[in-house]
Amino acid sequence: MPELGEVEWYRKRWDPALGHRVQAVFLHPRCRIFRGLDTEALVNALDGATPVASAARAKQMLFEFRKTRGTCWLGIHLGMSGKLRVVKGKAFENYRSAKHDHLVLLQENQCAVFTDTRHFGRVLFHQGKTPPEWWTSLPPDIVGDAFTTEVVAAFCRRRTRSPLKAVLLMQERFPGIGNWMADEILWRAGLHPARHAGSLSEAEMRTLWKETRWVAREALKRIGTKWKRLPDSWLFNHRWAKGRTCPKTGAALVREKIGGRTTCWSPGCQPPPGTFKKGPHELVQGGRPGHAAKKFTYP
Repeated sequence: MPELGEVEWYRKRWDPALGHRVQAVFLHPRCRIFRGLDTEALVNALDGATPVASAARAKQMLFEFRKTRGTCWLGIHLGMSGKLRVVKGKAFENYRSAKHDHLVLLQENQCAVFTDTRHFGRVLFHQGKTPPEWWTSLPPDIVGDAFTTEVVAAFCRRRTRSPLKAVLLMQERFPGIGNWMADEILWRAGLHPARHAGSLSEAEMRTLWKETRWVAREALKRIGTKWKRLPDSWLFNHRWAKGRTCPKTGAALVREKIGGRTTCWSPGCQPPPGTFKKGPHELVQGGRPGHAAKKFTYP
């Protein structure tokens, strides 16, 4: 599923449509992406309107349209396979819709298209002078001033027994963070994804906050701007590679389900819960009184 950087990149794909009046609207009204919508009202509002601005937050996008009869707002969630694109050329003459082009806004020399092969995305719609509640109620951006260590710590304390991997995927506090970003953050923070959120020290909490913001900023800069390949120093390029090894330690990476999601982590720098580091690759599991501690050495 597209995450923070990917959503920003797809939002910009519609930038060429801004400032150009919509001359016609075509859609598949019974497609699941329009669930709960009055598609006739959507068409009537967008037909003849001009997109003037756009924004991305978390995993959602918002496009503002204006015409003489007022302002309307189009929200798009890409789901797992949604994509935006602009097709250049005389739209009425040259454009031929593909099978999964579910929303097409035709303009004079181009058309803006929303495609979704798996239909898990969603289109939202609102008419009014101000942005809709489903947009304004989204949590603060991770890269914004409101995302503080105190806010993250309070959130983790309310989910004491939840694994960190699951907590990072909770959109009400970590908007836009998905599976690969959560793995990247925890790997950089040196925190095992199965650690309970309530087990972090103050220093670890601050590290989690710092790495979350850093990964979010870099994803927006590298993926959200030009879809640039991430450096090999990132976990991302190794998590699915053949013979997966940690770019920090060279140790074999582990892949397992944690918090209901496939997770990649490095034993060499993310000690499992109940362990502490003794050497660069050696972990010692703390035993209860009367029980010998177990020693694990990773290649």
